[in-house]
Amino acid sequence: MARIHPTAIVEEGVTLGDRTSIWDNVHVRGPASIGADCIIGEKTYIAYGVNIGDRVKLNAFVYICTGVTLGDGVMVSAHATFTNDRYPRATTPDLAHLRSSEPDADTIATNVGPGATIGAAAVIGPGSHIGAFAMVGMGSVVTTPVASHALVVGNPARQIGWVCACGPRIEIDDSRGTCSHCGRSYAESPAGLVEQ
Repeated sequence: MARIHPTAIVEEGVTLGDRTSIWDNVHVRGPASIGADCIIGEKTYIAYGVNIGDRVKLNAFVYICTGVTLGDGVMVSAHATFTNDRYPRATTPDLAHLRSSEPDADTIATNVGPGATIGAAAVIGPGSHIGAFAMVGMGSVVTTPVASHALVVGNPARQIGWVCACGPRIEIDDSRGTCSHCGRSYAESPAGLVEQ
């Protein structure tokens, strides 16, 4: 059974996995799905249509918009923001009507692969898929896809290295590398690092 703080708003149509904790002043719009053993930190907003895997940690003040899928074991640090609108505007071009907040043809989905980490205050742009076990540095602005195990930082985010599934950087030599912390071995591929 999930644990929900009394100040949290969990709308009808939300699915919560066992042992998931929803902390104070969180708002989860329905329908959305949150897996088992997750922690949803205080004052986080999760839009309708979001899918969150098992054992995911969202720290405080995270904003996740419609169209985002987080794989198992993802970590999203405090104040991180996901966006989904290709052409964000409040009104119609004649300024006569407020645009609907419903998804449309310009709403772009984003997937975050299993085990990835999004650093504090990072901004993830629409369609900027994040590969498995990738690491996005704090304050980064991601506007393009990130390969599995890639370490990206900056505005716009750029790759500066590779990281192991356990977290530390991996030095790559001749397209191969071994983690000095846990001993896992990797090889470079077009999609990122692949464990050997």
